[in-house]
Order: sequence, then C-alpha cells, then structure tokens
Amino acid sequence: MRMNTAATAEFRTAASPGSYSGRRSLHSVTFFCDAPSARSVAVIGNFNQWNSNAHPMTRMLDGQWVIRLDLPHGHYRYLFLVDGQPRLDPRAHGTVREANEWLDAASLLEVS
Repeated sequence: MRMNTAATAEFRTAASPGSYSGRRSLHSVTFFCDAPSARSVAVIGNFNQWNSNAHPMTRMLDGQWVIRLDLPHGHYRYLFLVDGQPRLDPRAHGTVREANEWLDAASLLEVS
C-alpha cells in the first residue's frame, strides 16, 4: 500500500501502562522515498546528528525505500541521502534553509 505522505506518525508510548509522561511519549514515524534506481538510501536529520550510517532504509519491491523510527514530540529537519546525494522530500510538511557548509535546505517534519 502506497501512502501519500512521506512521513506518517502513529502514537506509541514507551511509558509503563497507566503512567503518562510527555518525555516518554514516542511516535512511530515511517519515512518513504521513491528512488527505484538507487543502490542505497538513508534518512539523515537533526534526530540522528546528520549521520549517514545511522538509519539506512530498506528497498521495497516497488522501488520505494522505507524506514520506521520512533521519535519524541518535536520539530525535525531531515533529508534522504540517495546514493550519497542529499534529496529533499517532496511530500514533507515544508522546507527550511540550512546554514552550514554542505546543506542548502532541509525537509521539515512535525511530530505530535
């Protein structure tokens, strides 16, 4: 099943049953990237210190790449790294300009 959004969120809590803490609430976020001819795809962002080895994505039969991450509530900047080249997510919540030596812009994700 193909989803229209690149990152979808589903609520999941890491706290024990019956307890609530905003810090312990995690949201399962699924990232999708269309790159049928790519050899490798990863998601990089401020949630993993832009580490290209932290979250490699898995190629699906239809050429999409996918990964599911548990992230706490917050705003995140991210990119797909397709065969080593940064790529914005066309289905992101928005984009922001980045002020660093190798990145001009990043995709935005709000997790709540």
